[in-house]
Amino acid sequence: MTDYTLIRNLAGQVTIPDNGILSRTLFADDELKAVIFGFDVGQELSEHAAAVPAVIHVLDGEADITLDGTRHDASPGTWIHMAAGVRHALVARTPVVMLLLLLRRTG
Repeated sequence: MTDYTLIRNLAGQVTIPDNGILSRTLFADDELKAVIFGFDVGQELSEHAAAVPAVIHVLDGEADITLDGTRHDASPGTWIHMAAGVRHALVARTPVVMLLLLLRRTG
């Protein structure tokens, strides 16, 4: 058993479906869950909140991301940390690949 996880091409871990959204868990343990998402143009995640702190990292594409009611442009390299309970939503303006990290509370 190794003590690390190595992924050389994050964006390559998901194929964006036509007219859909695909999510795939890349890693999960007691402290972290990493999920890669692929959104086709016009696809969206409706407003919701996570029970734990989370990080969004846009790897490819352009989207509108709304955080607590404020809309932000997101493009490759956009990185967002959200405290638990922050309401957020996403609408893909182009095909989008996004990494979501859920930071699980320990102790």
